[in-house]
Amino acid sequence: MRRKATLAACCATHGVQDGLTASIYILLPILAQAFGLSFAQVGLVRAAHSGAMGLLELPSGMLSERFGQRRLLAFGLLCAGSGYVTVSMAGGFAGLLIGLCIAGSGAAFQHALSSSLVSGAFTGPSRRTALGAYNSSGDTGKLLFSGFLTTLLGAGAAWPHVAAGYGSLAIVAGVALFLLLRALQVGAPDPLSRSRSPLRGADWGIRHRRGFATLAVIVLLDIAVQDAFLVFIAFLMVHKQVPVGLAGFAVVLTLAGGIAGKFGCGLLAARLGPVRALIAVEIVSAAAILAVLAAPAMVAFCLLPLAGVVLQGSSSITYGTVGDLVDERRQSRGFALVYTLSSVASIVGPISFGLVSDGFGLETALVAMAVVVALPALLALFLRRPLRQLRLAQAQAA
Repeated sequence: MRRKATLAACCATHGVQDGLTASIYILLPILAQAFGLSFAQVGLVRAAHSGAMGLLELPSGMLSERFGQRRLLAFGLLCAGSGYVTVSMAGGFAGLLIGLCIAGSGAAFQHALSSSLVSGAFTGPSRRTALGAYNSSGDTGKLLFSGFLTTLLGAGAAWPHVAAGYGSLAIVAGVALFLLLRALQVGAPDPLSRSRSPLRGADWGIRHRRGFATLAVIVLLDIAVQDAFLVFIAFLMVHKQVPVGLAGFAVVLTLAGGIAGKFGCGLLAARLGPVRALIAVEIVSAAAILAVLAAPAMVAFCLLPLAGVVLQGSSSITYGTVGDLVDERRQSRGFALVYTLSSVASIVGPISFGLVSDGFGLETALVAMAVVVALPALLALFLRRPLRQLRLAQAQAA
């Protein structure tokens, strides 16, 4: 019962934090019009959030060893909510920068910490299933928060009131989360962790350096394509003569597929094992990208949920493997490191494929995405031996 309650709490946290993050994309055009922002200023406003989140993702995992996950998870929600409240009261460009920087700082205190809590609560194949459910909850939050925000704004609600309401919701959620995790007696700092035997991997708890390095490269390639596809899929639909207003729906369809994919791919990895599941998913991802590129507009729309299932779902397999390669006493650090790499990939991917698109055309960029996303299928073969060795070592220790 406690394991399920812990998973539910982490899923709710993920949904709220990712929902707040996704809502920024809806607010940006309105903020630009309200404050007369240039495109460069819009980019800086978005970078204030993503930059703060990326900078603090890794330290959050290390701080959790001293303060515990539950304090920092609650702090993250309080901070993200405060950032949105600040945005609602902003009088100009500087206020927006400060507010979204605060919100981004709060968003950093959730992915690694929640993942480590879920990973610690479950073992074996059930761990992958639980992490798949956790990953899918983020996309659920994105759709719910962005959809509700669009509905409210379309009905004539003032954006400052909606932003303040979202911020207040996050603050209440932070208080409730802390009380729930304290009642469950999970997420507290471990006072005995420093007195135990030394950890390998330069105190990062990495149990197999080559295996972890391989996983890190897979994550970089995988997330780079995921984010680039989401950025450029609407442009591809416009290229297919879809009206601009309808082209944006392509992103929604892809994210909707991602909800099922992140949960389903976690189940697939639990059944087939991470290596075989990753090979299958990445090959289908490459085929899905090429199919969307080649298909007529309406067929491409129908294919997008399938593309979202495999493109977004692969992260449940890669993140679920972190727990196998990192010592249980350093799970927060391991997940923080992987999520930091994901943040880097989410910046580098769209820029790199954007340059390819500028130089050689959008179709060439989509083909390049298909090629790059197929590379992890080959790299996954190099994970087989490290995972087998760690399983044998664990069996012998037991």
